[in-house]
Amino acid sequence: MRVVVVGGGVIGLAVAWQAARRGADVVVVDERPGRGASWVAGGMLAPVAEAYEGEEALLRLGLASAARWPLRRRPGRRGRGGPRLLAQRDDGRGPRPGRGGRAGAPARPADAAGPRRRAVDVPSGPATRAGAGPHRAGALWLADDHQVDNRLLVAGLLTAADRAGVGFVTQPASRLAAGAVGLADGGSLAADGVVVATGAHPVPISTPDGDTVTLPVRPVKGQILRVQATPGAVCPTHTVRGPGIYVIPRPHGEIAIGATSEERGFDTTVTSGAVLELLRDAWELLPGLAETTFVEAVAGLRPGTPDNAPLLGPLDPTGDGPGVVVATGHYRNGVLLAPITADLVVSCLLDGGPTDDEAAALLAPCRPDRFTEVAACR
Repeated sequence: MRVVVVGGGVIGLAVAWQAARRGADVVVVDERPGRGASWVAGGMLAPVAEAYEGEEALLRLGLASAARWPLRRRPGRRGRGGPRLLAQRDDGRGPRPGRGGRAGAPARPADAAGPRRRAVDVPSGPATRAGAGPHRAGALWLADDHQVDNRLLVAGLLTAADRAGVGFVTQPASRLAAGAVGLADGGSLAADGVVVATGAHPVPISTPDGDTVTLPVRPVKGQILRVQATPGAVCPTHTVRGPGIYVIPRPHGEIAIGATSEERGFDTTVTSGAVLELLRDAWELLPGLAETTFVEAVAGLRPGTPDNAPLLGPLDPTGDGPGVVVATGHYRNGVLLAPITADLVVSCLLDGGPTDDEAAALLAPCRPDRFTEVAACR
């Protein structure tokens, strides 16, 4: 079976790799594979911390995907995979204790001193600043929320896809349709199944009757910072999250600080105001970060949907064969949802749909035709 995956981010690469492992002939179409939003992301595996009231279906999807991640702990190493500390301000801002613990998502309160001891790594030399800010009135300890280095993940998926025989066409797609993908240079690729994994960047999709489908996905700008630990800095050993901010340590000493959420269209400029706000909020949460070295500030575009849940499954479930299968709209959870997305999408491509009731129940709320906007654009 010939499969063309349009989009070479974490989602597209995961789908391509999984399909190739099952014997499909796979090609990925992307001008710069792995260098879009997946390169900018924080890499959080946080189904609990990212779940909000009314998003129970998304929470279940996130928990199912988190269970598919092969997590490893690194005792004694800064920045191990998890868990996560959610700090709450003494003025009531920040994550609410009631947000965790729903639908099998464990979270437990942490005492005032314990989280600070857990969250920071005090260097052997003299330190002039405390770890977690003293104005934190409470916290949640989320033992099942973790993180992954997104850039190492992208590199690993590119290598795995290449070893599985996935081909790459490094130019943009101009138009999609069941059976073919048009390319920017005027050429085209024939396909038995086409996967739309274009993130926030839409590509026109043609229907058999000549109409065009526009998926209800919008770009949501996110700016993120990276700093490097130094011997004099009091740095976190676990992911710490506060009101409007998260701080993610990596094993090699890099620390990601993010991220803004801005409705700015396709603007990916880095602004001084966003850098100021992120650094200020991170310092307020963890004052020891003031001694770190600044590395970079970058911006990317999350693919948002009206209900924050991804669009997964066949665009036309009544058609013959897989046709066009959608795998986009993951918003803030692209890295987290990559494993479950790959499983569900590949099942649509190669098996005609999920092969068990649990998978079908996870896929149903994510149907790409659940919004009237899709039907109205046909």
